[in-house]
Amino acid sequence: MAPPRNVVKIAVQMRDAIPQLIQLDQAKPLAAVLKEVCDAWSLAHSERYALQFADGHRRYITENNRAEIKNGSILCLSTAPDLEAELLLGRLQSGSREVRREALQHLVLLAPDMTFAQEVISRDGLQRLGTIIEDGDDLGEVLALTLRTFLELMEHGVVSWETLSIPFVRKVVSYVNMNLMDASVQPLALRLLESVTLSSPALGQLVKSEVPLSRLLVHLQVMNQQLQTKAMALLTALLQGASPAERKDMLDQLWQRNLRQFIYKNIIHSAAPLGDEMAHHLYVLQSLTLGLLEPRMRMPLDPYSQEQREQLQALRQAAFEPEGESLGTGLSADRRRSLCAREFRKLGFSNSNPGQDLERVPPGLLALDNMLYFSRHAPSAYSRFVLENSSREDKHECPFARSSIQLTVLLCELLRVGEPCSETAQDFSPMFFGQDQSFHELFCVSIQLLNKTWKEMRATQEDFDKVMQVVREQLARTLALKPSSLELFRTKVNALTYGEVLRLRQTERLHQEGTLAPPILELREKLKPELMGLIRQQRLLRLCEGTLFRKISSRRRQDKLWFCCLSPNHKVLQYGDVEEGASPPPPESLPEQRKEGRGRGQTPALPRPPHAPGPPQAPVVSPTFFLQSLWPTSGHY
Repeated sequence: MAPPRNVVKIAVQMRDAIPQLIQLDQAKPLAAVLKEVCDAWSLAHSERYALQFADGHRRYITENNRAEIKNGSILCLSTAPDLEAELLLGRLQSGSREVRREALQHLVLLAPDMTFAQEVISRDGLQRLGTIIEDGDDLGEVLALTLRTFLELMEHGVVSWETLSIPFVRKVVSYVNMNLMDASVQPLALRLLESVTLSSPALGQLVKSEVPLSRLLVHLQVMNQQLQTKAMALLTALLQGASPAERKDMLDQLWQRNLRQFIYKNIIHSAAPLGDEMAHHLYVLQSLTLGLLEPRMRMPLDPYSQEQREQLQALRQAAFEPEGESLGTGLSADRRRSLCAREFRKLGFSNSNPGQDLERVPPGLLALDNMLYFSRHAPSAYSRFVLENSSREDKHECPFARSSIQLTVLLCELLRVGEPCSETAQDFSPMFFGQDQSFHELFCVSIQLLNKTWKEMRATQEDFDKVMQVVREQLARTLALKPSSLELFRTKVNALTYGEVLRLRQTERLHQEGTLAPPILELREKLKPELMGLIRQQRLLRLCEGTLFRKISSRRRQDKLWFCCLSPNHKVLQYGDVEEGASPPPPESLPEQRKEGRGRGQTPALPRPPHAPGPPQAPVVSPTFFLQSLWPTSGHY
């Protein structure tokens, strides 16, 4: 007979005793279960004992978590949490260093348990631990154990970090600033200061004023991964708590001290694997750095700003005016303005007044910054882009300014510029630590990619949104690969051509639909001969029906018609002239015939087209031409 559903079979063990195999009734009060266990071992005062999970953090069993006990679980009988907390805190007052050390070792093991932590906190355990930290009599293992226990207790959120005293925080800061310190102490001190900074703005300002950036850089350069991670954690916490102006100043100082290069060479490309925590802090640092672009992204162009007008003119002059020459020398003011307006339109602005295009936010002035950076740091590519497209007359020109504005919006979306940092994300891009001005450099690569894709798609102005969709996909797919450098990004994104994007889309669609599943592929192979025969039969029938064509003269006039079809025996092509509006003639009435080639792999002989009066000739026709007219391609998009 199966046991009731609320009964689980478990083992209970105790030191120096034979384990008990019992059936625990979850409906029975925990105190009653404890009494039965203690009675089996002849232990009096069952209220002094408690059950714990034997594995993991040895959490105490309570009425709230007893549902986690499953069949086969192993529990152990131990001292009740209130008595254990009282005992261990009492040992902290011992004059023996060894006794204090052993007590702290037990506290560290039990502190992650919420039940035990509440008992310790209710007995002023945090104050006792804080006294040991502030006294700093032992800077070695005892201090490290005390800091770890203090952190574990505070992580439960029972006590606010804002309740910590200023002298206590300053003492922890002194451990961070010491040159000679136990390697296990400083990571814990940095972790504590990180929590203080993130939880208390007032104490965070104290930490910011007491811990210089140069000191954090020293910790980052120590080849100790744990110390590097905690130093990076405190650094990002300080940056997050700073005002935008302070954050910019702090980041400028860090970049001037070559922090970016150090992160790129010694952390990202370190021989040791990058931990999840460090990856998260690098993501935060990247997000905060890109966040400095948000004010420019939210700021529209000011038509009354002389500086911004000069920047627009510099953009135009870099494209259309040779060095040392000025536009419209000797021309009237109206004529000069007219020429400027025309050149701004050639530059790809939608309005003759380019300021109107840059009033949109986002991207605001960030788009102008990108265009100026491209024109100054890649002048050859910039001139080639603008002149190549401004000289085209076939409506296939790619507008530089409009493309740059939309591309800036796209990059801000992909890189989440201005969005708050996630608390768990780790998706930083290594290439952003590979060079200065990473956002502008990425734009330079992306705008050239856009021009390349535009030409591959043979796009016109009406296809602008379609091109941007493809470019978005190219950039998103390449960024997801996390290229380690901008050059590698350039190589990968240029290899992802428009044709490759279409192929990937098709493959992904087939996978989503299950078309590439082995059973479907097997069925397709079985049906393929029959389907190919049916397709061949239908195409031959359509060829036998024939098609009307227009004759094209040398003057490109299409004023005459002729008809061509395949003979019923599929051996010759028959063709002849027909009158406008007349129905297709029967095959036997057509005067001209032409046999098709029969050799293996031989292209069928094509009919020599009839001649219109004079030099014009009709286009050459073949069965392939018929098939193309029957099943036209869907275009390039």
